[in-house]
This record gives sequence, C-alpha cells and structure tokens, in this order.
Amino acid sequence: MPTTDSTMPTTPSRQRVLDTLAHREPDRVPIDCGSTGVTGIHVNCVAELRDYYGLERRPVKIHEPYQMLGLVEEDLQQALGLDVQGVLPRSTMFGFPIADWKPWRFNGLDVLVPGRFEVDEDANGDTVIYPDGDRTVPPSGRMPKGFHFFDTIIRQEPLDDETLRLDDNLEEFEPLSEADLDGMAADALAARATGRAVIASVGGTALGDIALVPAPFLKHPRGIRDVAEWYMSLKSRRAFIRRLYARQTEIALANLERVHRRVGDTVDVVFLCGTDFGTQTSSFCSVETFRELWLPYYKQLCDWIHGHTSWKVFKHSCGSVERFFDSFVDAGFDIANPVQCSARGMEPEHLKAKYGDRLVFWGGGVDTQKTLPFGTPAEVREQVLRRCDIFAPGGGFVFNTIHNIQAETPVANIVAMFDAVHEFNGRR
Repeated sequence: MPTTDSTMPTTPSRQRVLDTLAHREPDRVPIDCGSTGVTGIHVNCVAELRDYYGLERRPVKIHEPYQMLGLVEEDLQQALGLDVQGVLPRSTMFGFPIADWKPWRFNGLDVLVPGRFEVDEDANGDTVIYPDGDRTVPPSGRMPKGFHFFDTIIRQEPLDDETLRLDDNLEEFEPLSEADLDGMAADALAARATGRAVIASVGGTALGDIALVPAPFLKHPRGIRDVAEWYMSLKSRRAFIRRLYARQTEIALANLERVHRRVGDTVDVVFLCGTDFGTQTSSFCSVETFRELWLPYYKQLCDWIHGHTSWKVFKHSCGSVERFFDSFVDAGFDIANPVQCSARGMEPEHLKAKYGDRLVFWGGGVDTQKTLPFGTPAEVREQVLRRCDIFAPGGGFVFNTIHNIQAETPVANIVAMFDAVHEFNGRR
C-alpha cells in the first residue's frame, strides 16, 4: 500500500508547495529545479553548480539525453534549497531505461548515461543515437557537431489515407507494465521521504505533443510521424485526430487509475501533458480548434484526477498561450508552465491579475532566452526579484525558470538566480 499523509508527516518544504497550490500565502516562494523534463537543467550547468558549491566531484548522470538534462541529486538539491522532488519517467525519450549507468565523454565533460545509450559519429561529425539502443535500426536522433542536445530524425513511412490505421499512432499508448508500476511506486515513496512536494511524470497522457509525434523511442514508427504532416492533419484529417485522441484518452484513464492504486496521495502533482500551443508571437492553432480537438479529452483526464485523487494537474505549453488560459481552466488544469513572459501577451502583471486566482504559475521566474544566459548577475537578480514581487502575493507561484536552464549559461548567473529567490524569501 502507498504511504500517505496519515503515515508520513508534512514537512515545511512540502507545506509551502501545498499552500501555493491552494492559493494560500506561503511562508516563502517554493523553488523547483530538476523535477521534470521541462523544469530541468543542462548537464554542463549541473556539473558547474556542483563545483561551485564544493560538492563531491563525480560524473553527472544524464537522465534525459534528448535534452541532455543532468540529474540534480540530493546534495545539490539541498545546496540550492529546493522544495519539489520529481518522479521521473522510467525510460528516456529514446526508449531505453534510465538505468545501468556507464561513462561517456560529452563536449569535454565526463558524464554518465544509461546503459543502452548507443551513439555513433557520422561523416559530418554529428552524433546520432539509436532508439532503444538498437544499432540494427536507423538512428532516431541527431546532435550536430558542437551542439548541446539532440534533434529528432523524422522517419515517417509513406502515407496512404486508404490504409492509415488508428493503431499506427497508438503504438506508444499502451497499458503500463507491472514493472513500470512497481518502479513508479518505489520512486514516489523515495521522493516523498525527502520531505519535498512530489510531482510525477506518468507518461502516456500527452495528446499531440509534437516532441512525441515523431516517436524517437520507437524502432519503426508508423502512422503520422512527420511534424509538418501532423500539423496539416489537424485540419485535413480532423475526424481521424478526434478518434485517435478518444482512444488515447481511454488508455490514459486506465493507466491513471492503476497508478493511483499504487501511489495514492504520495504524489501531490501529476505532469499530464507537454503539448505546446504557442509560438513567440502567436499560436499553432485557434482557440476554437483547441476547444474542439483537445479540451474534451483533457477534461476527461482532469475530471477523473480531481474526482478520484488529491493530485493537482500540471500543464506545460511554451509560447504565447494567454489566449488558451480560460480553456485550460475549463479543462481542469491547475498549473501552467513554463509561463514564457517574453512571448506576446504574456506580461507577468497581466497574467497574475487576470488568472492568478485560477491558475498556479510554475515558472516565469527568469527569462532563459536572454537574461539568464546573456545578462549580468545583477540583471538576473533584478528580474528574479521583480517576478517574485509580481507572482508571489497570495500564493499560486512556484519559482522555476522559463523552461530548462540551457547549456553554457554562466554559473554566476544561475547562482545569482537562486540567491535572489532566497533573498526575496528572507524578506517575507
């Protein structure tokens, strides 16, 4: 049986997050960094932070090679003063388990990668990676020479509407295995034992997430697997997409029920979906299209979660997405991430005033496109304090950067960011 609140006391760290999620004024702004694949930190930055804080020198584990995210382990979590612990996926975006670590040399840095991480260097000096570590099939990802993360290689087979089958785009939507459930339950208990709030990435609940559509984790992806083809299909194959989402939702609901039976209230937040709807200045679809193609299915998932669990629901969507926030609320999402304040219509004062009592803003703490990587420590401090001043009153704000901290971000700026949050909290 899962450990619940009745058998494990609520710590101050976790209580801050619970107060924040309930839009109650916490004693300080809670901080997240590294709990999910969209609130993480690049491996080279993790290594530099470990050096800065004088922690044991050892290779950093890359838990998500697609984005080259480094694992933020307990000693660094304590040094940074984090309040959120993640239950990370059991497998990587390239389909192999996050286990059996082995050494790898990455851009001059010694790191650890999962045992079935298999790469080659091509004639251009690019690094290609194989799905599920299977070298007998074509690679599914490419990291250009000198770059810091992988891009997906599109491997769509020829499409024929006469033979297009729903099952072809359902291959990765399947019942969770007992081994996956056992692992998730164990990870949730370990996360809860840290005393932090727990966010779990369940998987299999994303509808039309464009990072997942090409299926870099499958050896022979079938169906609609090209990014451009997928976006065109939202218009040209709308009935097919509706049937697909309906079936994916059925499978996801069954998985959520099985997960809840294993983890219970050990988990506080579930990362449900990372489908992006915004660009820097606009959106990938209209609000009307969102409400037709996504909202009914999101609502089924959120309604089940709210009706059967104590979990809050975390929705990730980059870009200019203010136009969708009312629909996110209608769907039942509790949390918006990454809160890209640099995108059109995403001014923090406006978001807090209009949606601050209906959505928790998890992110938005500092700009990772300009200020954090290219500003001075003083400029980072100023922006962090200003964002906290805007988002923190009345709760509803978990501090995180706007998406992952990117490679080559100066460690002095990252430290200035965390120091500024702690400075703000010291004033409360």
